[in-house]
Amino acid sequence: MAFLEIRDLRKSFHSVDVLKGIDIAIEEGGFLVLVGPSGCGKSTLLNTIAGLESITSGEIHIAGRPVKDLHPSQRDIAMVFQSYALYPNMNVGENIAFGLEMRGVPKAEREAAVARVADMLQIQHLLKRRPGQLSGGQRQRVAMGRALVREPQVFLFDEPLSNLDAKLRVDMRTEIKKLHQSLGTTIVYVTHDQIEAMTLATQIAVLKDGILQQVGTPEQVYSNPANIFVADFMGSPTMNLIPASLQAVNGTASVQIGDFSLKIDQPSEALRAHNGRDIVFGVRPEDVTDVSSADRSARAIETVECGIDVVEPTGADKFVVTRMGAKEVTARVRPSERIAPGDKVPLAFNMDKVHFFDPQTEMRIS
Repeated sequence: MAFLEIRDLRKSFHSVDVLKGIDIAIEEGGFLVLVGPSGCGKSTLLNTIAGLESITSGEIHIAGRPVKDLHPSQRDIAMVFQSYALYPNMNVGENIAFGLEMRGVPKAEREAAVARVADMLQIQHLLKRRPGQLSGGQRQRVAMGRALVREPQVFLFDEPLSNLDAKLRVDMRTEIKKLHQSLGTTIVYVTHDQIEAMTLATQIAVLKDGILQQVGTPEQVYSNPANIFVADFMGSPTMNLIPASLQAVNGTASVQIGDFSLKIDQPSEALRAHNGRDIVFGVRPEDVTDVSSADRSARAIETVECGIDVVEPTGADKFVVTRMGAKEVTARVRPSERIAPGDKVPLAFNMDKVHFFDPQTEMRIS
């Protein structure tokens, strides 16, 4: 039985439907990341779990107990907000202990709990400081400490790293992952950053316009996107999504993209059913490479000559932009590869890793 279960959850504000039948279940100790563009409903969903927003219909269960009618204080959850929400007139130790004090926990127990959490987060030296004397990363640790000290059944994080600079965001992401591994507590985490989602989650739920697009492990969501939206949203650089047509004869098939033709090895029955029709051909940049970098374990590699329009060195990688049909296509090549704009070079397509989508329904065919 799932530890946190959301069943057919709907939320409306007057005539506007914000959440449209959400179904998600995660096991105890799971790390669920809710990801999607601004306005997709992920923060609203988090707030309904917390009890900060009522729901229009549906069910929320925590550890087998229905909680939709319970006050937030009765749900045994702790939340870390984007804004940290620290009390400026209290020092760090007092901020961490405040929730315990309000619940009537004896002073000795509070002090022991604060010391334990401060040691875990390595903020012992900050306990006497006020929030105004802390950096953004330090304030975030204090906000996390205030949640951790309660030892709740579920932690809720609402874009906790969005106010931090890029390097600190990476460092804090690592700290959150370490905390989850050591504590084993169930976490629900909201972000618009798909890199955060991929690195932190045991399960990712992708939302768009209040509709759940896909739930799965990071590998499932990245490697087997359910539709064009998920394929486009997850990954950086994004997946190449190229208008194409399919030609299937007997047991073979090929994708036609302008003057380019790519053979498909062992096309599925679902794909063969689209013979003669337009499709969307999807391939990630790492699966379009210079020939010497092609995956040696791949069953099918197709090589085509491509004219290079743009070269983007990033240090560890080099991305090149070419054009197939009417669409720009990004490939990832070795940093040492000598390629310049205007060159015509062979690029290798790993056909084991490509995807095909229906342009009308936008769902993945295979």
